[in-house]
Amino acid sequence: MRVLVTGAAGFIGYFVSRLLLERGEEVVGFDNLNDYYDVNLKKARLELLEPYANFSFRKLDLADRAAIDELFARERFARVVHLAAQAGVRYSLQNPHAYVDSNVVGTLHVMEGCRKNGVEHLVYASTSSVYGANTRMPFSVHHNVDHPLSIYAATKKANELMAHSYSSLYGLPTTGLRFFTVYGPFGRPDMALFQFTRNMLEGKPIDVFNYGKHQRDFTFVDDIAEGVVRAMDHIAEPDVNWNPVAPDPGTSNAPYRLYNIGNGKPVELAKYIELLEDALGLKAELNLLPMQAGDVPNTWADVHDLADIVGYRPATPVEEGVRRFVDWYLEFYDVQLH
Repeated sequence: MRVLVTGAAGFIGYFVSRLLLERGEEVVGFDNLNDYYDVNLKKARLELLEPYANFSFRKLDLADRAAIDELFARERFARVVHLAAQAGVRYSLQNPHAYVDSNVVGTLHVMEGCRKNGVEHLVYASTSSVYGANTRMPFSVHHNVDHPLSIYAATKKANELMAHSYSSLYGLPTTGLRFFTVYGPFGRPDMALFQFTRNMLEGKPIDVFNYGKHQRDFTFVDDIAEGVVRAMDHIAEPDVNWNPVAPDPGTSNAPYRLYNIGNGKPVELAKYIELLEDALGLKAELNLLPMQAGDVPNTWADVHDLADIVGYRPATPVEEGVRRFVDWYLEFYDVQLH
């Protein structure tokens, strides 16, 4: 099966590509290798994919409509896993145009490619950030999510709405996956675990927002990748029980589905930092700060649909995940602990 993975040099894209390659799929990956964070890290991920005979890579930008059209027409993908995006809540406060260009316009180009070329199933990345001002826990795909707190979240909600339009108009099966605080080896340097580790090793304080009191449903990247591939295998179908008088936001009478992928076990940030201290054998100097604009206080994924329909439930304990990240970081950056 020929699968397109957009954002293949990205954090999640690398792990999804590797999982597909290991089970024998033919993977075409593309990425624009932008400098939002260290390009060397993206190139290092690609170097680990390139030895697979069934992997090929194109350097492309989502915003390049003609190039995306040409790629889809030439390669005739069976399925598409769309992970390329401008990520990060905080950067969206500084550069909102980058989010609309990549996440909205770019995603439209991917959906058009799928529509015109008979793609069997489009799976795309959404985010727990779409829950925004919601405080009813755990977060469920069956809850209404019309109050995003950042442009990043708004663009991902837009992707879900666009997907429903394509599913409804053209019968394109689409599955949106709301990722919950992904972490692990080869993670993004702008994310908390990476920043905390780097600063602690350099003897610098770490910025801890909301005074360390907020909770996150930290989800290990291997679990995310497994969930993505399982969801790709489970082609979205119309919900025969969908009621337009009381519409369920998570399903539709079109071939459209949404799933949370999270560990289902929220952890307080202060506890997360303690686990990192244990793994590094270092004590963190905390710079306690109030909540940052655009952030949500807590996240907690209801993953019953993923378990019941797709047959998968993430399970990596956060203690194990943090240790595995630290082991990778020390090896990748050749850091010797004293």
